[in-house]
Order: sequence, then structure tokens, then C-alpha cells
Amino acid sequence: MDDIGEYIAKESIRYAELIVSKLFSAADILETYPRRGTIVPQFMDESIRQLMVDNYRIVYQLAAGDKVNILTVHHGKRLISNTRHFKKKK
Repeated sequence: MDDIGEYIAKESIRYAELIVSKLFSAADILETYPRRGTIVPQFMDESIRQLMVDNYRIVYQLAAGDKVNILTVHHGKRLISNTRHFKKKK
């Protein structure tokens, strides 16, 4: 999130603050509604989901007890590769 804020702040500090605030707010919503996001199409795994916030994607994994693990936050145009961060734990 720091990197996103710093990148956007090069053009507009106010917009950077707004986007970072929106991202944190969206992540907070997941505490109450963990299944709010959609399944990430690249994985077709019910437990790996995403929330879109403006042009950014919050990718997270459902964990036990309706908890979530945020896997990544990045620009929505970036591709997600099948790295170890997104592989299902055995």
C-alpha cells in the first residue's frame, strides 16, 4: 500500500490519500463480509477472491473462521501470475 500511495503521490498527493483510504476501507469490509469479492478468474478457486477498488485489485484468500488473508494489492491491469503466494496450501 505504501508503494501504491507513493507512486500516485508523484502526480497528486490528495488522490494518493483518497485511493489508499478507499483500499483500507474495502479491506475492512472483508472483516464483516469475507465473501463479498468475486472469484479470481485466473484461478477459478472459490477461496481466492478479489475486490476492485477504482483501478486497483485487492486479492485475498478465505481462511478458516471467515477470516481473510490479503495476498496482494495492485493495479487491475497487471496480470496475476500463478506464484507460490496463490497456490493452495495443503
